[in-house]
Amino acid sequence: MDRAQKEKVVEELGQIFESSGVVVVAHYAGLTVANMQELRARAAEHGSAVRVAKNRLAKIALGGKPCESIGDLLTGMTVLTFSEDPVAAAKVSEDFAKDHDKFVILGGAMGENALDRAGVTAVSKMPSREELIASIVGCIGAPASNIAGAIGAPASNIASILSTIEDKAAA
Repeated sequence: MDRAQKEKVVEELGQIFESSGVVVVAHYAGLTVANMQELRARAAEHGSAVRVAKNRLAKIALGGKPCESIGDLLTGMTVLTFSEDPVAAAKVSEDFAKDHDKFVILGGAMGENALDRAGVTAVSKMPSREELIASIVGCIGAPASNIAGAIGAPASNIASILSTIEDKAAA
């Protein structure tokens, strides 16, 4: 890899570290190519991505970024899982680690906050952006349906009273 390519990689990694809501660092020694493809596919399904980069270049890219504290995790064969959603990459990494013993999560970063292994697990258990939006929409929609039910209740009651009177008159 020549100098220009290295500079391009450092720039790309810098953008990843700056724009990602969460970055998870893991060791992947012993995983097959098929395993890595599976990880990439799972990540893509959930709006996150996977990147393998040289640790030295990643450490250079971390310089001055909010998540600079994860530089200590970049040793050995490391892979970065990242996403704009502050939860997606952590969920993907945790799920993948459950199925593959050789995928070892070291930690990560959520903005300026460094995460250890337990921190990544805690973040993965949080609801994703889509789940939060769905619950907020549900909370907003519930009062509207209650109001609609309250408005329709008197008409329903009158209809049932009339039906009862009609049944009694016919009997």
